[in-house]
Amino acid sequence: KTIKLWNTVNQTEIATLTGHKLAPNAVVFSFDGKTLASGGADKTIKFWNVADSTEIASFAGHKLAINALAFSADGQTLASGSADKTIKLWNVANQEETGAFAGHKLAIESVAFSVDGKTLASGSKDKSIKLWNVDSKEEMAVLAGHKQGISAIAFSPDGQTIASASADNTIKIWNQPSQTEIAAIATPSWQTGAIAIASDGQTLAGCDEQGVIKLWQI
Repeated sequence: KTIKLWNTVNQTEIATLTGHKLAPNAVVFSFDGKTLASGGADKTIKFWNVADSTEIASFAGHKLAINALAFSADGQTLASGSADKTIKLWNVANQEETGAFAGHKLAIESVAFSVDGKTLASGSKDKSIKLWNVDSKEEMAVLAGHKQGISAIAFSPDGQTIASASADNTIKIWNQPSQTEIAAIATPSWQTGAIAIASDGQTLAGCDEQGVIKLWQI
């Protein structure tokens, strides 16, 4: 039920954050590094001040556990994905709900904003990725091709490419404008827990459950 902050230079513990009543399932830093958001099996989202490790806010809205969180690049909006099959948008300043997306048939496992904040991608245990228009709150497209649930999603910096990782031991690369699959990377010996695309858009990183990180040229 705790979250720990660590100094990456000397690997020492900076602080332990307590407050969730059940396991935190997702944590994400704001882009300025000043705020940490956490979502838990207790259905709550908490904001923490990184500088002094204090809880800033706690709020609820989902009916089941929160599995995924993402900040928009401007830091004004937080997206949360839940086992209740919905994604919600929150105003970071006042913690008010500003929108909700429903359409997935099973739990949401991952969410990601495009850099311009106009598109939100969600991945679900129903094997599908959905793209949503953040302004109109409408579904734009469905990316289908994975054989099991989606564990992680990442946008390239230019917003043209999406990477998705699945429990089917593959990572897929998609063209966002055409919503078509560009490539599939097989990871037969391990399941990808997280993925990221480098700032130049040329390199993809993925990590497995044993702590190994692999890099691919996109």
